[in-house]
Amino acid sequence: MDGALASSVNAIVGAFTGVASSARNAVPFLFRRRSLQYGASHIAVLSVLAYLVLCARLRCQRVRSRQRKMNFTSRESMSKMTNTEAQSIIQTMTQFEFPTMFKMSLQFALFKQAIHQTYGIPTISDLLVATRLFSTPDNASKRYEDTTVLIGEYVAHDPSEERTRKAIARMNYLHSPYIKTGKISNADLLYTLSVFITEPISWINEYEWREVTEMEICALGTFWKSIGDAMEITYSGYLKRDSWKDGIEFYEDIKQWALQYESDNMVPAATNKETADQLIPLLLFYVPRFLRPIIRQAIGVLMGERLRRAMKYDDPWLPSYGATYCLLSARRFVLRHLTLPRILPVLEFSDKDPKTGRYYHNAYLVHPYYVKASFWNRWGFQAWMTWILGGTVPGGKDSAKYMPEGYRFDEIGPARKKGVGKEELEMWEKKIQKSRPVGCPFSRV
Repeated sequence: MDGALASSVNAIVGAFTGVASSARNAVPFLFRRRSLQYGASHIAVLSVLAYLVLCARLRCQRVRSRQRKMNFTSRESMSKMTNTEAQSIIQTMTQFEFPTMFKMSLQFALFKQAIHQTYGIPTISDLLVATRLFSTPDNASKRYEDTTVLIGEYVAHDPSEERTRKAIARMNYLHSPYIKTGKISNADLLYTLSVFITEPISWINEYEWREVTEMEICALGTFWKSIGDAMEITYSGYLKRDSWKDGIEFYEDIKQWALQYESDNMVPAATNKETADQLIPLLLFYVPRFLRPIIRQAIGVLMGERLRRAMKYDDPWLPSYGATYCLLSARRFVLRHLTLPRILPVLEFSDKDPKTGRYYHNAYLVHPYYVKASFWNRWGFQAWMTWILGGTVPGGKDSAKYMPEGYRFDEIGPARKKGVGKEELEMWEKKIQKSRPVGCPFSRV
């Protein structure tokens, strides 16, 4: 990321110098001493215009530069995209380009395993209620953080890294008993995989400051195809094709299949509502009480009609649609035209602690699982806001149960699985190293 940061800084400095030089040449009278008669207002107007030009010039520079540098300028070139390149592109999307909406899209993908569409499928929500993994307040927060950590680890790190393999291996280990007994079907896994491809694309295109490029769509399809391979998901007999030339074609195929799967299976069920009733409060936890009815309406808007029906939720008030979309449109306009691109990455995970061999999570939704109780995390601005809103800060009351010492991968998951399954994890790691190449996942099909 040091290279990306230096490149961003140099681009901003260079662009600013260019804009200033152009402005000086275009209106030189404003830069002469006798031009002081025009007053500060003229200089202020020019400064604003220069800033707007700078924003317009820099906003899309990173993605264009990256596309040229990686030589993904045509559909043919994208067919050779490797898994490593795909992860690198997604890392830029999550850490620089769209950190907010990308994260929200994954939250709703989880709540499509929880409030969006996946757990609108009764077979999946039945399992969640039966195992109590998502259907009690105490378990919902822990399960959410565990899922976020495992998925976040292999999204944020290079496919060749040990921590990436361990995260996928732990996920497979936790799923394997339910797969063996038939409680999780291949179709369930395939649909879950689909939402992690389609949701970010849908959310970014609709709510972010720009739409995703073909290169980014290809990266998402390529990356998640490799994850599906590592999860041993079967595609034949489900998707239209048995092989794909690139990640874009895979995305188009799995999206079409997922839409039909939703149409056939997303039906109202009491277990859907029970699961959603435990997960919606996670999103509302830090919202002031007087605002919760309004934000709940906005969540209802974003859920969409099909999911609301499956969750047995009422339709939002009509004004809620206009208010929600107006706010999101205003955010998009401000980011696109009035702000400079991000130069510092959003980093959600720490490096490995050389003394303990553990990792820390740098963010949390409700409870600070795996967050280090550092001075800043304990007493910083965000910690004070969390405390004021009635939340739990790292190192606060009952902090020991949130594991502020960080995590090892064999500890992630339900309490009964903590430290269990080390041999199975090693087996899965070896399988993943063979089944998930760092090269192009389509070249082997």
